[in-house]
Amino acid sequence: MGAKLSSAGGGRGRRGRGGRSPMAEINVTPMVDVMLVLLIIFMVAAPLMVAGVPVDLPDSQADSLENEDRQISVSLDEQGLIYIGEERVPAGAFIERLGAISPPGSVNAPPVVLRADRALDYGRVVAVMGALNAAGFRQISLVTHGSSESP
Repeated sequence: MGAKLSSAGGGRGRRGRGGRSPMAEINVTPMVDVMLVLLIIFMVAAPLMVAGVPVDLPDSQADSLENEDRQISVSLDEQGLIYIGEERVPAGAFIERLGAISPPGSVNAPPVVLRADRALDYGRVVAVMGALNAAGFRQISLVTHGSSESP
């Protein structure tokens, strides 16, 4: 009949019979590796999320507007070629393509976002805006880069 009394200083204490104590450190190396890979992926993918037509936009001090789900993106590149979305529109077919999107005289035509290259002649941009207006698109927004410079 024996009883074992635990002593304060001797013995193994809480560890039990030769067990290992829990590790008190967190290994952050795998987390850092994953975060660096995600950072690289987002850095590569972010420029691709912008509209596909390369346009050098002019600067402006105007406040930005909210994007709508059903808006149409029309782009004019440096040569004056017209794109609806990312699809190039042949010369003379712009008004027909607009009519296919929203019939003329339609009350609820979607808003248009116009992206025009800064090197274009002002008359070319106005001509495209006139064609949009004639096709029944009354809400036209011009896209620019924000700038802190004064004109």
